[in-house]
Amino acid sequence: MAAGGGEGQAAEPEAAVEPEVAAMEEPRSFKDLGVTDVLCEACDQLGWKMPTKIQIEAIPVALQGRDVIGLAETGSGKTGAFALPILQALLETPQRLFALVLTPTRELAFQISEQFEALGSSIGVHSAVIVGGIDTMSQSLALAKKPHVIIATPGRLVDHLENTKGFNLRALKFLVMDEADRILNMDFETEVDKILKVIPRDRKTLLFSATMTKKVQKLQRAALKNPVKCAVSSKYQTVEKLQQYYIFIPSKFKDSYLVYILNELAGNSFMIFCSTCNNTQRTALLLRNLGFTAIPLHGQMSQNKRLGSLNKFKAKARSILLATDVASRGLDIPHVDVVINFDIPTHSKDYIHRVGRTARAGRSGKSITFVTQYDVELFQRIEHLIGKKLPAFPMQEEEVMMLTERVAEAQRIARMELREQGEKKRSRNDNDDDTEEAIGVRNKVAGGKKKKRKAF
Repeated sequence: MAAGGGEGQAAEPEAAVEPEVAAMEEPRSFKDLGVTDVLCEACDQLGWKMPTKIQIEAIPVALQGRDVIGLAETGSGKTGAFALPILQALLETPQRLFALVLTPTRELAFQISEQFEALGSSIGVHSAVIVGGIDTMSQSLALAKKPHVIIATPGRLVDHLENTKGFNLRALKFLVMDEADRILNMDFETEVDKILKVIPRDRKTLLFSATMTKKVQKLQRAALKNPVKCAVSSKYQTVEKLQQYYIFIPSKFKDSYLVYILNELAGNSFMIFCSTCNNTQRTALLLRNLGFTAIPLHGQMSQNKRLGSLNKFKAKARSILLATDVASRGLDIPHVDVVINFDIPTHSKDYIHRVGRTARAGRSGKSITFVTQYDVELFQRIEHLIGKKLPAFPMQEEEVMMLTERVAEAQRIARMELREQGEKKRSRNDNDDDTEEAIGVRNKVAGGKKKKRKAF
């Protein structure tokens, strides 16, 4: 049965999945969950003192060799919930090309790889990241070395399965689909279908998702055998230690209000979410012109630049990361103090994922959502989804208005810089086209010369 398909099909009754795991006596350590000593030490070195709720639910079941559906909110420790059982199984039966982790975004793939390498460093585990935006030849060489774990986005993996000589997944023992709802929402259904057809039926499958959509239920029926459902949170919610606010502002003064809040909460680290790549870049330039250490992260940047931005922010070399929703799910950046929704998310569920970047792993955090005269309905939908009315963030309007002149000048400079960047990009593309044309002409000439030589 195909894993993809439309939303229209009715979901199978829940009888297809075993009921949620019964509450057990709260384990105090990973050892209590059945994790072997060498991996417990690795957890300790990573600073994982106590298992999270999803780890408590999923790890014992996965260690028993059962298929798992894990439903958990963002920032709940899902990577550990599937990485530890895979590494423990690998210790028991060492094998190359042992596990495949499918994930929706490049950044999340690199992050999962880091966790596998860190947890498995003492037992010599090797992983390969197979994602778009990176040279396929170097990836083919990495696959030829037969890593233990492959972490991949579905599109690029299918490219290698179809075109890389000698590469197959016929010996695979574990399949993980992380952020399954998002993989399917990004229209990877065809690719997931192709992957399911070429991997062994006799495997363990772990499916993790923030939401149980009809598409995810359909994928579950296609890919999992008699799974156990481990649900930590069945309704949409934000964590308790997150202080959530909104500010209602006129659209034309958004930049001034942003600068005011960054000044008011100076000393914190910020993630600011914008709706488009262009606005992310513009706002980053604006803030830099005003002396803030801001750095952008969006889909129009090269993979190296995206990883560079992320690493600078993680290393605290920059205190403000401006991002599109490419960064709203799955990325584990431990020190985000404040999330600002500069542009309100169009889909209410994205609000949960955005604000989930702060108040992680038991820490506290703040989120502030900008609501303009055009966003009232979207904001009401968010409040309805999370089941609470948000308080207004305390503001001094006069102080905001005092910033408008400086902000207007910074806006003007940012627009000029953005235009210059666009012109440089166009010029580079034109040069690339010219180079390709020149190479084409040279090849034709060379081909002609070869033919002449053959003629004599």
